[in-house]
Amino acid sequence: MTTEGRGASTYTDIEVEVADPVAIIRLNRPERLNALTYPMLASIRLAVDDAVANPSVVGIIVTGNGRGFSSGLDSEVLKATTAAGSSGRARPAEGELAGMFSYFLHVPKPIIAAVNGVAAGGGFVLAAMADLRIASPAASFTTIFSKRGLTSEHGTSWILPKLVGPGRALDLLWSSRRIDGAEALRMGLVEYLCSDGEDPVERARAYIADLAENISPTSIADMKRLVYRHLDTMYPEALAEADVATWQALDRPDSREGAMALIEKRAPNFPRLGVL
Repeated sequence: MTTEGRGASTYTDIEVEVADPVAIIRLNRPERLNALTYPMLASIRLAVDDAVANPSVVGIIVTGNGRGFSSGLDSEVLKATTAAGSSGRARPAEGELAGMFSYFLHVPKPIIAAVNGVAAGGGFVLAAMADLRIASPAASFTTIFSKRGLTSEHGTSWILPKLVGPGRALDLLWSSRRIDGAEALRMGLVEYLCSDGEDPVERARAYIADLAENISPTSIADMKRLVYRHLDTMYPEALAEADVATWQALDRPDSREGAMALIEKRAPNFPRLGVL
């Protein structure tokens, strides 16, 4: 079954497809290589919120229509933003992380970037802030910020060294050189590289379907929260927090269901996350 979430009229320049257990968000400005505008960014957030609330959704895929994943901020928007300077800065709401797509880190469901073409600037941020990246042979990546006289924007100075190491991160940030999917795989920027003719969206869909069939959504949410929290946590604090989460998990129905599925030699039936 395919639905449109809030409805196509609510979203701007994206398409949303929901078919249990997957929500697919497709950036839909193919003539501009899916360059980002502020209404488009707001729509992506709405679509993610809808997917989080929908119990039929186990995981979220973000991809682009046409040749590009996303070429970053639209040139006219970039022109207006640089003209306004720091006076245009929007302060994050209380409890919100600063930076574009930083809210992905707090989403309790997996977000997979199916990178089908160029991911540049803000499009690079979109891919980097996803939990996993699956790239097609046509994918390419460039930070581009240094060529625009900008800095490592929207959390890339935090996430990129954790994905590829500080030396490679500085190389990508300083040089703004474009790398292809094969190099991105070698350096750890992407987790999976599709073969020729393989659709990264379908690869991501199959990945999420496997999670939905075998894995507790609550366990997924726990693991995502702990992994991101512990990236910059000293090990005594991290291990203490993980220990608390370990024992709390034993009090959830999922742990008993997982044990019974093993004993009864059947697939587990874990409850979904969302609002019924």
